Amino acid sequence: MKVGVVGAGLVGATAAYALTLRGSCSDLVLTDKDEPRAQAEAQDIAHAAPVSHGTRVTSGPLEALSGSAVVIVAAGANQQPGESRLDLTGRNAAIFRDLIPGVAAQAPGAVLLIATNPVDALTDLATRLAPEHAVLGSGTVLDSARFRHLIARRAGVDPTHVHGYVLGEHGDSEVLAWSTVTVAGLPVEDFMAARGLPWTPEIRAEIETGTRDAAAHIIGGKRATYYGIGASLARIAERILGDRRAVLTVSAPTPEFGVSLSLPRIVGSGGIEGTVMPRLTPEEQQALEASAGVLRQASEGLEN
Repeated sequence: MKVGVVGAGLVGATAAYALTLRGSCSDLVLTDKDEPRAQAEAQDIAHAAPVSHGTRVTSGPLEALSGSAVVIVAAGANQQPGESRLDLTGRNAAIFRDLIPGVAAQAPGAVLLIATNPVDALTDLATRLAPEHAVLGSGTVLDSARFRHLIARRAGVDPTHVHGYVLGEHGDSEVLAWSTVTVAGLPVEDFMAARGLPWTPEIRAEIETGTRDAAAHIIGGKRATYYGIGASLARIAERILGDRRAVLTVSAPTPEFGVSLSLPRIVGSGGIEGTVMPRLTPEEQQALEASAGVLRQASEGLEN
């Protein structure tokens, strides 16, 4: 199976590297308007293939996307220190209006996986620009991973045994749905009590702050985030390629909210196969509706 990556910057290249190390696909092609950059990244990643899974890694123009089952779109301006993701809307929407029709033309039948920020607004835009394609955004898969990581650290367990969702916007209005959190199948409060570990409002607030502020903290220290999102993109692509029917908080148009946002979605070879709406508390439901309102306002004026 072949995966295309559009945009060979830090996010795109790291996603390609993760796909190669994980053996997610047989063929991988990188494309970028900066052709020497795409070529160099592809060559560097290809040198990891013989000591991992033998993925065939190449670069080329948009035409090289032909035959891709999944195309990851990571092209666009990066978030700078002090900027929110929504500050990138106008700049990256202009890039998408030029880029997405060309990607769609060269990779008919491919699932388009949007990574460029603001991912929710751009998922909406890409859906309109490529109406014949299945389109989804990386959404809050990374935010949910950060949430699980911080809970696992407090609980002293492997984070793969922590489950819980961040919903809504991939951004400042995201909703940390504590009502969905379990550790080893137990509600987090019950698990912590069973282990004799502290669980206080202060600890919960610390986890919330750590989840929401993670990107800003990383960008302030090293100018960009790319390892977490790169691995997240590889995981989403694998679930599509393998028709795994995994439940992931990816972003997609959601008619009841009038905008693309993240909910638990069943992800398979056709992109999103279904949506599972969790049973939220009234406060979480209200926060989710407020997050949708933020996204609707941000998306105004982005009609193609």
